[in-house]
Amino acid sequence: MARIPESQRVRDALENAVVDGHYRPGERLDPARLEQEFGCSRTPIREALQALERSGLVQIRPKQGTYVTELSVSELAERFEVMAELEGMAARLAARSIDQEALHELERALLECESHAAAGDADPYYYANARFHGIVYDSCGNEYLRRQAHALKRALQPYRRLQLRVPDRMRRSLAEHRAIADAIARGDAETAENAARDHVLVQVKEFSQLVRTWRRLTEPVREAG
Repeated sequence: MARIPESQRVRDALENAVVDGHYRPGERLDPARLEQEFGCSRTPIREALQALERSGLVQIRPKQGTYVTELSVSELAERFEVMAELEGMAARLAARSIDQEALHELERALLECESHAAAGDADPYYYANARFHGIVYDSCGNEYLRRQAHALKRALQPYRRLQLRVPDRMRRSLAEHRAIADAIARGDAETAENAARDHVLVQVKEFSQLVRTWRRLTEPVREAG
Protein backbone atom coordinates (compact mmCIF):
# COMPACT_ATOMS: atom_id res chain seq x y z
CA MET A 1 0.00 0.00 0.00
CA ALA A 2 1.30 3.45 -0.91
CA ARG A 3 2.47 5.54 2.02
CA ILE A 4 0.28 8.56 2.76
CA PRO A 5 2.30 11.82 2.42
CA GLU A 6 3.00 13.50 5.75
CA SER A 7 1.19 16.69 4.72
CA GLN A 8 -1.91 14.66 3.80
CA ARG A 9 -1.82 12.87 7.15
CA VAL A 10 -1.65 16.22 8.94
CA ARG A 11 -4.39 17.70 6.77
CA ASP A 12 -6.75 14.79 7.42
CA ALA A 13 -6.08 14.95 11.15
CA LEU A 14 -6.65 18.72 11.24
CA GLU A 15 -9.90 18.36 9.30
CA ASN A 16 -11.11 15.76 11.78
CA ALA A 17 -10.00 17.94 14.68
CA VAL A 18 -12.01 20.88 13.36
CA VAL A 19 -15.21 18.97 12.63
CA ASP A 20 -14.90 17.13 15.96
CA GLY A 21 -14.56 20.43 17.85
CA HIS A 22 -10.92 20.11 18.94
CA TYR A 23 -10.12 23.25 16.95
CA ARG A 24 -13.07 25.57 16.71
CA PRO A 25 -14.22 28.33 14.35
CA GLY A 26 -12.21 31.49 14.97
CA GLU A 27 -9.44 29.69 16.85
CA ARG A 28 -5.83 30.44 15.96
CA LEU A 29 -3.67 27.48 14.89
CA ASP A 30 -0.12 27.69 16.20
CA PRO A 31 2.34 25.95 13.78
CA ALA A 32 4.87 25.30 16.56
CA ARG A 33 2.24 23.59 18.68
CA LEU A 34 1.04 21.59 15.65
CA GLU A 35 4.60 20.37 15.04
CA GLN A 36 4.67 18.96 18.55
CA GLU A 37 1.16 17.53 18.31
CA PHE A 38 1.81 15.71 15.02
CA GLY A 39 5.46 14.91 15.60
CA CYS A 40 6.69 16.36 12.32
CA SER A 41 8.65 19.27 10.88
CA ARG A 42 7.34 22.70 9.87
CA THR A 43 7.14 21.85 6.13
CA PRO A 44 4.24 19.33 6.22
CA ILE A 45 2.42 21.61 8.69
CA ARG A 46 2.78 24.55 6.29
CA GLU A 47 1.68 22.44 3.29
CA ALA A 48 -1.33 21.09 5.19
CA LEU A 49 -2.43 24.57 6.28
CA GLN A 50 -2.05 25.89 2.72
CA ALA A 51 -4.21 23.02 1.44
CA LEU A 52 -6.82 23.72 4.11
CA GLU A 53 -6.83 27.40 3.14
CA ARG A 54 -7.51 26.44 -0.49
CA SER A 55 -10.44 24.35 0.68
CA GLY A 56 -11.72 27.26 2.77
CA LEU A 57 -11.42 25.49 6.13
CA VAL A 58 -8.82 27.92 7.47
CA GLN A 59 -7.79 31.51 6.75
CA ILE A 60 -4.13 32.57 6.68
CA ARG A 61 -3.95 36.23 7.67
CA PRO A 62 -0.65 38.03 6.90
CA LYS A 63 1.25 38.96 10.08
CA GLN A 64 -1.58 37.57 12.22
CA GLY A 65 -1.55 33.81 11.81
CA THR A 66 -3.83 31.01 10.69
CA TYR A 67 -7.40 30.80 11.95
CA VAL A 68 -10.17 28.25 11.59
CA THR A 69 -12.81 29.69 9.25
CA GLU A 70 -16.09 30.74 10.81
CA LEU A 71 -19.06 29.63 8.68
CA SER A 72 -22.64 29.83 9.82
CA VAL A 73 -24.91 26.82 9.44
CA SER A 74 -26.91 28.69 6.78
CA GLU A 75 -23.73 29.47 4.80
CA LEU A 76 -22.78 25.79 4.89
CA ALA A 77 -26.27 24.74 3.77
CA GLU A 78 -26.13 27.19 0.86
CA ARG A 79 -22.85 25.70 -0.33
CA PHE A 80 -24.26 22.19 -0.22
CA GLU A 81 -27.24 23.37 -2.29
CA VAL A 82 -24.93 24.86 -4.94
CA MET A 83 -22.84 21.67 -4.87
CA ALA A 84 -25.99 19.65 -5.55
CA GLU A 85 -26.72 21.66 -8.70
CA LEU A 86 -23.13 21.36 -9.95
CA GLU A 87 -23.15 17.61 -9.29
CA GLY A 88 -26.41 17.21 -11.17
CA MET A 89 -25.22 19.21 -14.16
CA ALA A 90 -21.92 17.34 -14.32
CA ALA A 91 -23.67 13.96 -14.22
CA ARG A 92 -26.13 15.01 -16.94
CA LEU A 93 -23.34 16.12 -19.26
CA ALA A 94 -21.19 13.09 -18.41
CA ALA A 95 -24.04 10.77 -19.41
CA ARG A 96 -23.82 12.30 -22.88
CA SER A 97 -20.05 12.43 -23.29
CA ILE A 98 -18.24 9.92 -21.03
CA ASP A 99 -15.92 7.46 -22.80
CA GLN A 100 -15.35 3.78 -22.07
CA GLU A 101 -12.09 4.29 -20.20
CA ALA A 102 -13.75 6.74 -17.81
CA LEU A 103 -16.67 4.35 -17.34
CA HIS A 104 -14.21 1.64 -16.31
CA GLU A 105 -12.56 4.06 -13.87
CA LEU A 106 -15.98 4.95 -12.47
CA GLU A 107 -16.72 1.27 -11.89
CA ARG A 108 -13.34 0.73 -10.19
CA ALA A 109 -13.98 3.67 -7.85
CA LEU A 110 -17.42 2.24 -7.07
CA LEU A 111 -15.92 -1.16 -6.25
CA GLU A 112 -13.46 0.55 -3.89
CA CYS A 113 -16.40 2.28 -2.21
CA GLU A 114 -18.12 -1.08 -1.80
CA SER A 115 -15.04 -2.61 -0.21
CA HIS A 116 -14.58 0.22 2.30
CA ALA A 117 -18.29 0.39 3.09
CA ALA A 118 -18.29 -3.36 3.85
CA ALA A 119 -15.35 -2.82 6.21
CA GLY A 120 -16.97 0.23 7.81
CA ASP A 121 -13.93 2.39 7.00
CA ALA A 122 -15.27 5.94 6.61
CA ASP A 123 -12.08 7.80 5.65
CA PRO A 124 -10.90 5.36 2.93
CA TYR A 125 -14.51 5.31 1.71
CA TYR A 126 -14.46 9.10 1.44
CA TYR A 127 -11.37 9.09 -0.80
CA ALA A 128 -12.81 6.42 -3.09
CA ASN A 129 -16.01 8.46 -3.09
CA ALA A 130 -14.04 11.58 -4.03
CA ARG A 131 -12.44 9.73 -6.96
CA PHE A 132 -15.89 8.62 -8.11
CA HIS A 133 -17.18 12.19 -8.16
CA GLY A 134 -13.97 13.50 -9.71
CA ILE A 135 -14.35 11.12 -12.65
CA VAL A 136 -17.87 12.43 -13.22
CA TYR A 137 -16.64 16.04 -13.17
CA ASP A 138 -13.73 15.24 -15.48
CA SER A 139 -16.08 13.53 -17.95
CA CYS A 140 -18.64 16.33 -18.24
CA GLY A 141 -16.95 18.01 -21.21
CA ASN A 142 -17.30 21.51 -19.70
CA GLU A 143 -13.99 22.80 -18.37
CA TYR A 144 -15.47 25.68 -16.37
CA LEU A 145 -17.98 23.40 -14.68
CA ARG A 146 -15.23 20.87 -14.00
CA ARG A 147 -13.06 23.47 -12.22
CA GLN A 148 -15.92 24.89 -10.19
CA ALA A 149 -17.13 21.46 -9.09
CA HIS A 150 -13.65 20.40 -7.97
CA ALA A 151 -13.12 23.69 -6.09
CA LEU A 152 -16.40 23.49 -4.18
CA LYS A 153 -15.88 19.79 -3.46
CA ARG A 154 -12.54 20.66 -1.82
CA ALA A 155 -14.20 23.39 0.25
CA LEU A 156 -16.86 20.98 1.50
CA GLN A 157 -14.52 18.01 1.97
CA PRO A 158 -14.43 17.98 5.79
CA TYR A 159 -18.20 18.25 6.04
CA ARG A 160 -18.86 15.56 3.44
CA ARG A 161 -16.48 13.35 5.38
CA LEU A 162 -18.42 14.15 8.55
CA GLN A 163 -21.66 13.04 6.89
CA LEU A 164 -20.23 9.56 6.47
CA ARG A 165 -20.33 9.15 10.25
CA VAL A 166 -24.12 9.39 10.25
CA PRO A 167 -25.43 5.86 11.01
CA ASP A 168 -26.01 3.82 7.84
CA ARG A 169 -24.86 6.73 5.63
CA MET A 170 -22.13 4.77 3.85
CA ARG A 171 -24.53 2.03 2.79
CA ARG A 172 -27.04 4.53 1.45
CA SER A 173 -24.31 6.61 -0.20
CA LEU A 174 -23.12 3.49 -2.01
CA ALA A 175 -26.61 2.79 -3.35
CA GLU A 176 -26.84 6.41 -4.54
CA HIS A 177 -23.48 6.05 -6.30
CA ARG A 178 -24.68 2.93 -8.07
CA ALA A 179 -27.80 4.73 -9.32
CA ILE A 180 -25.66 7.60 -10.67
CA ALA A 181 -23.16 5.25 -12.35
CA ASP A 182 -25.86 3.10 -13.93
CA ALA A 183 -27.66 6.13 -15.37
CA ILE A 184 -24.44 7.57 -16.79
CA ALA A 185 -23.46 4.20 -18.29
CA ARG A 186 -26.75 3.86 -20.17
CA GLY A 187 -26.69 7.51 -21.28
CA ASP A 188 -29.79 8.48 -19.29
CA ALA A 189 -28.93 12.14 -18.73
CA GLU A 190 -32.08 13.14 -16.86
CA THR A 191 -31.91 10.26 -14.38
CA ALA A 192 -28.18 10.81 -13.86
CA GLU A 193 -28.78 14.50 -13.11
CA ASN A 194 -31.58 13.83 -10.63
CA ALA A 195 -29.69 11.03 -8.89
CA ALA A 196 -26.51 13.10 -8.53
CA ARG A 197 -28.40 16.15 -7.28
CA ASP A 198 -30.38 14.12 -4.75
CA HIS A 199 -27.17 12.44 -3.58
CA VAL A 200 -25.91 15.80 -2.31
CA LEU A 201 -29.27 17.20 -1.21
CA VAL A 202 -29.80 14.25 1.12
CA GLN A 203 -26.84 15.60 3.08
CA VAL A 204 -28.76 18.85 3.53
CA LYS A 205 -31.87 16.91 4.59
CA GLU A 206 -29.78 15.19 7.26
CA PHE A 207 -28.35 18.53 8.29
CA SER A 208 -29.47 18.10 11.89
CA GLN A 209 -26.33 16.03 12.41
CA LEU A 210 -24.13 18.90 11.20
CA VAL A 211 -26.19 21.47 13.10
CA ARG A 212 -25.56 19.69 16.37
CA THR A 213 -21.84 19.52 15.61
CA TRP A 214 -21.72 23.13 14.47
CA ARG A 215 -23.44 24.38 17.61
CA ARG A 216 -20.80 22.60 19.64
CA LEU A 217 -18.06 24.10 17.46
CA THR A 218 -19.34 27.65 17.67
CA GLU A 219 -19.36 27.92 21.45
CA PRO A 220 -17.04 30.71 22.67
CA VAL A 221 -13.38 29.72 22.40
CA ARG A 222 -10.17 30.86 23.97
CA GLU A 223 -7.50 31.79 21.43
CA ALA A 224 -4.63 29.31 21.39
CA GLY A 225 -1.23 30.51 22.44
